[in-house]
Amino acid sequence: MGSLSYQERLDTIVSETSLLVTGIEGADLSIPVPATPNWTLNQLLRHLGYAHRWIAQMVGERFPEVDRSLSKAHSVSGYTGETAAELGPWLVEGASLIADTMPVDRLEMIAVLRPGRPGPDFWSRRMAHETVIHRWDAFDALGLPFEVDERVAYDTLYEWMTTIAWIIFDLRPAASELLGSGVLYFETTDTAQMWTVDLSGAEPRLVDDEEKWSVAVRGPVMDILLALYQRRGVTGLEVTGDAGLAEQFLGAMRF
Repeated sequence: MGSLSYQERLDTIVSETSLLVTGIEGADLSIPVPATPNWTLNQLLRHLGYAHRWIAQMVGERFPEVDRSLSKAHSVSGYTGETAAELGPWLVEGASLIADTMPVDRLEMIAVLRPGRPGPDFWSRRMAHETVIHRWDAFDALGLPFEVDERVAYDTLYEWMTTIAWIIFDLRPAASELLGSGVLYFETTDTAQMWTVDLSGAEPRLVDDEEKWSVAVRGPVMDILLALYQRRGVTGLEVTGDAGLAEQFLGAMRF
């Protein structure tokens, strides 16, 4: 199936935002979001829109490194009483800003978050899947059915295994405390992906293949993603082996 191209990731930011805006039409934005319990839907939407604008600004102005002081994405608690009619066009505008700003050399060393990782390449994927996951959050809060293109879901899991996991292990002591515990294997039943997360050594090792494991977790790609993003547990997934290790691992994967 393969990962998304750079342009496809930019297109995904726009298309997923459009689907989100369609889904919130006429909705009460004051409702809480179960996946982000400190935020209402109003605040979640502001978070996403500000994240889009932050990345567009840093790439557009060619910042050499990420400047977190410019981000308003986590300063959203004061937003109340807004409507979908107000926020819909604002969200579309933010997604378009990224799509219009990002067509630069994807390997340029600008807006760099992690050493050696070119900002445009990193952020095109990060914002695509930030939008996918937060669309799920919004649809879940509203009780709406959620579907996503299989190639997009494939790339979302690819990003988690190749990038997000490393960020979590860098930042979260609870994740690092799992080192020396065992080996987890994840297999999707719809997108034919296999990932081994080896925690048996002094540092994590992630491999896109099956190796000898302590516990295997199998299921549809979106269900596995929701477990990795702490939107659900292992209930409904096929778990073979050390289920306690799987639950402990997923519980430590806060991003």
